[in-house]
Amino acid sequence: MHNHKKKLLLYFLLFSLNTITFAQEKKIEGNYFSIYYPSKIEPFLIAERLEFSSPYLLQAKNNLEDSDKTLARIIDALFLEVSDILDIHLYSFKGNLKIFYDFQSLEEEFYKFYKVNLKTPSFYVYETNTIYISLDNLRVGILGHEIAHAIINNYFIVPPPTKIQEVLAGYVEYTLGKKK
Repeated sequence: MHNHKKKLLLYFLLFSLNTITFAQEKKIEGNYFSIYYPSKIEPFLIAERLEFSSPYLLQAKNNLEDSDKTLARIIDALFLEVSDILDIHLYSFKGNLKIFYDFQSLEEEFYKFYKVNLKTPSFYVYETNTIYISLDNLRVGILGHEIAHAIINNYFIVPPPTKIQEVLAGYVEYTLGKKK
């Protein structure tokens, strides 16, 4: 009976830790992404870090409601811009975007997946259709690069080799950088 109590206590502690972690994360639904971010970050700060200008964004700015909806509209506008650059349009696409408070937290998440250290400012996981990035590295080019990976992997039945994907994603990053 004593062993049963220990297992029950352990289960309760693990469940509590998981709930606390989840409670510290906020979620915003956009048309193309579910955006997850730490509750200690304001959505406006995330949007500001992107410094993104696009015809799609002009439309979004005309409909400013609150910072949550504004951030979702900016990410949607960036998705559409990347789609135009690649000339690949996925109207039924729905992915995830996880924004971490700092690069160290992002590295820890990457290590959980691959058991190696992260050597890039962001990454995309096809199996969960999720982009991972930290607020430290949140730039329009870097996020556009990862959105390109998401589009490419969801468009082709058999995704192109990694080197081809990197060329296309690099082109998106370059093009977005030129528009600034």
